[in-house]
Amino acid sequence: MRRLFYLLAVLIAAVFLALVARQDPGYVLITRGNWSAETTLSLFVIIALISFGLLYTLVRLALRGWALPPQLARWQRRRRAQRARRAASRGLVELAEGHWAAAERILSRNAADSDLALVNYLGAARAAQEQNEPARRDHYLALALRSVPKANLAVELTQAELQLNHGQLEHALATLMHLRSIAPKHTYVLLLLMRLFQKLSSWGDLAALVPELRKRHVVSKDEADQLELTAHRHLLEIAGNSGNAERLEEAWGRVPKELKQHPDLVSAYAVRLIMLEQHERAEQLLREAVSRDWNERLAYLYGFANSRDAEQQLRIAEAWLRAREQNATLLLTVGRISLRQRLWGKARAYLEACLAHRAADPEVHELLAELLTQLGEHELAAGHYKAGLVAAARDVTAQRLGTALGGHTLFKVPKLHRRPALPRSAAS
Repeated sequence: MRRLFYLLAVLIAAVFLALVARQDPGYVLITRGNWSAETTLSLFVIIALISFGLLYTLVRLALRGWALPPQLARWQRRRRAQRARRAASRGLVELAEGHWAAAERILSRNAADSDLALVNYLGAARAAQEQNEPARRDHYLALALRSVPKANLAVELTQAELQLNHGQLEHALATLMHLRSIAPKHTYVLLLLMRLFQKLSSWGDLAALVPELRKRHVVSKDEADQLELTAHRHLLEIAGNSGNAERLEEAWGRVPKELKQHPDLVSAYAVRLIMLEQHERAEQLLREAVSRDWNERLAYLYGFANSRDAEQQLRIAEAWLRAREQNATLLLTVGRISLRQRLWGKARAYLEACLAHRAADPEVHELLAELLTQLGEHELAAGHYKAGLVAAARDVTAQRLGTALGGHTLFKVPKLHRRPALPRSAAS
């Protein structure tokens, strides 16, 4: 529309000038020295316009010719960038499909021309990692950082993740500690640190990290609680296995107050106390825990705490039993304490009552055999020893079958041996 308007205006002007020139064509004289030229004004205007047009065209052509190489270079760059984007898309598809060699080749070859070179190099690094080529992986990561220096956090996070997956735990630790110094609140840094501490069995570091994990909502509350529980249980085991009672007490002192009543930690602490012959402390701990909140596992451990005041310990266990009659675990505990006090009749009554509930329990058979040996009833003792051995063998068989089945028992273990018949006095 605009061009039509311009054309119409030019035609009108031409008609107007033609009419004016017809009435009076005008006169133009140009002289220089002995040279002169004369013409009509109309012809001079036409020649001037044509000359201007030619000159303008020549100037435009010269300018375009001057600008042609940079334009051509820009066109080539755009073309290479488009080709690189298509290649990057194809390379990422190969990476997602698990074609590691093809993905690495495509992504690395076109990274220099891509406007997303960082993505190309990071993808190539992952592909190299999957081919077990850590040297090439680190080379691509270095190129990624060089291509976008401001993306150092993203590059180092990728490096730490790949190092962790490749089992380079010490390298991953160094990378993550540097990342935490520059981004202490970054949730993914904290998550990778959590995984690393678990793989390193660095339970003290993990326990110290849990409050930050909880505060930054890196994991759920239940997961954070379980992590804290696991870390402190391992710390108690390590301290107890060191054979140093003071070190065990220090580990217990670092347990948060709300966890000191958890049965898992109480049992872990109590077992180590008993191993270190800190029986009075173990008895007090287990007595308070069971009295506060009944737990069958802790009641079982109570029988192993060899308190100096054995009579009081027996009274406490029997009081628990009166509240939970015929509880097999309590019957075993009370029987064990009675046996330790050499109360043969009471111990026999409790253990035989327990055996009525747990006929195939090797531990009960062993304690009864020990008691009967003390009483001189060797034939009965031998019967219980044999029954205990058979039960223990079946337990071992069940465990091995479970292991062979990947931890899942799909069927009941067959009775490979008959449980030996006990004399009537032992079975009664």
